[in-house]
Amino acid sequence: MPRLPAARPRSRPTLLAWLKVAWLAISALFVAAGMVGVALAQVQPREAHVVEVDGIISPITDRYITRALEEAERSGAEVVVITLDTPGGLLSATRDITESLLSAPVPVIVYVSPQGAHAASAGTFVTAAAHIAAMAPGTNIGAASPVSGQGEDIDETLKDKVFEDTAALIRAIAEVRGRPSEPLEATVLEAESYTAEEAMELGIVDVIAVNVNDLLKQVDGRSVVIVTADGEQSVTLHTADAPVRNIRMGLFDRILSYIADPNVAFLLISLGGLGLFVEFWNPGLIFPGVGGLVALVLGLAALGSLPGNWAGVALILLAFVLFSIEFNIDGFGVVGALGVASLVLGGILLFSHFGTPSPVLPDISVSWWAITPVAAAMGIGVLLFSREVGRVRREQFRRGTPEPILVGMTGMVSAALSPEGKVRVRGETWNARALDGSHIQRGASVIVRGEHGALLEVERTEATEAEGTKEE
Repeated sequence: MPRLPAARPRSRPTLLAWLKVAWLAISALFVAAGMVGVALAQVQPREAHVVEVDGIISPITDRYITRALEEAERSGAEVVVITLDTPGGLLSATRDITESLLSAPVPVIVYVSPQGAHAASAGTFVTAAAHIAAMAPGTNIGAASPVSGQGEDIDETLKDKVFEDTAALIRAIAEVRGRPSEPLEATVLEAESYTAEEAMELGIVDVIAVNVNDLLKQVDGRSVVIVTADGEQSVTLHTADAPVRNIRMGLFDRILSYIADPNVAFLLISLGGLGLFVEFWNPGLIFPGVGGLVALVLGLAALGSLPGNWAGVALILLAFVLFSIEFNIDGFGVVGALGVASLVLGGILLFSHFGTPSPVLPDISVSWWAITPVAAAMGIGVLLFSREVGRVRREQFRRGTPEPILVGMTGMVSAALSPEGKVRVRGETWNARALDGSHIQRGASVIVRGEHGALLEVERTEATEAEGTKEE
């Protein structure tokens, strides 16, 4: 019989084969996880982002809202809710915010809350520009009446000339959002203000809600038109069960928002002037100078977010110049009193506006509760310090000129005298001049023969003169 070929032994899987199997298993796992994630995303409701605006409308507010809208678009939020409580703000920032809201790629609800809040002046424009305007019970909107820099009403003729463009802006917003233009325009031209119920009846707002959750339930199912890259698009809101996510202001913006207050700005500028003043009188302390410079820069940064008056800044800094003069002359406190008056006047003028009034800007000024304590503290400090300086000067005058303390001491030339240079005496460096006007080389030993303030008169010691003679 022919012999059958022997069966080959079964080969074991190689490492490469195992790696292929592992790769296929991991890929299948990732695909399955992705499909599960997509399914969960389709089932879970999208978030409602809540942005809190409380205070004066400023460039900081504009940046905050713009970033919140970008974040909402990036994360696919269902809606952005802006809770608003403001007395008004800058017209430029108001225009930028309304422009962002009118072209927002996500639905935006402006909600005047909590109870007792108001959307005055600039807040009226921001509320009207939202896709859905809402208010809490007990709130009010309007009073975008033109006022001058000191808060008083201006005459009708000037109002008609100055606010024509602003009235046109709120009419344009009303047309885009389908709101009644007449009652909104009346908030600008006639200082009209409405309660939540009145605004609801007039059609200025769409919803009255007690809180954010109530608001989200009431707007559920409403359709709004947003602006996308492909043009306008109608979307239906699904907000009844939307999870709420609070969008916080960044740390830097929070700091700027805090100092963008008239009273804080005044205190920072005053502290800045005081720190530089102390550093000027005590060179080398470093901390007062650095701290004063930082406070001054922060105060000026606050003026960039508010309608500040540079004349007020100049008067505040002039006050510290006058304080310095008071310490350098033997006066009777007149210059110091002028410094206190300059400080008070600077605080008053810091946010005074004498140009064209704004229809969206509230009356901004430094409180007397901030000006009075600062002026009183500065006045008392200047009085006590100037008296002490005067007392020391009178004692020096009675005692006569003090005896020089370095005369007769020896030192070493650290920078050649030709005839002036520098010497080291008792471990300190002094400006010095050769008594006979000769040249004294660096490293030579000298003796102090006279003091004239910070300038010493020196001459060679006998040992140095002897060495010089030998060399010759």
